[in-house]
Amino acid sequence: MKTLQRSLEGRGLAIGIVWSRFNEPVVRAELDACLSRLAELGVAEADITVASVPGALEIPLVLQRLAATGQFDALVALGAVIKGETYHFELVSNEAGAGITRVALDAGLPVANGLLTTYTDEQADVRAIPKGRDCADAAVEAARLLALISRPTR
Repeated sequence: MKTLQRSLEGRGLAIGIVWSRFNEPVVRAELDACLSRLAELGVAEADITVASVPGALEIPLVLQRLAATGQFDALVALGAVIKGETYHFELVSNEAGAGITRVALDAGLPVANGLLTTYTDEQADVRAIPKGRDCADAAVEAARLLALISRPTR
């Protein structure tokens, strides 16, 4: 039996991050936490590309374009959709989430989904930093796992 081991070694990985400016204070906290964690994992600042978009619905398209360059080992999507008084929350959450997943599957590239979908501002504030750090871990781990799978075997 061959077991593929988990690795959080970020050295040499190229990571692209797309973050939404809607609910900016929350998402900036998420972005800062993600960048800090990537640095802890050894990802060089020069190997990180960060793009901002107006809102969550724009995240998938920019992820798709980044993926198409072939320059990245993993991507990260960061945003916050906080419930208001209308159905718009569900529409944005569902469509942005589905788009993020589609990019990963179509491109065959890890995309860490850090799109927060919360009922209150307070919930978003509590989740921002842990989710940013989790996305850094997920991007690095998934990139290393795919590299192991792609490596030729005997």
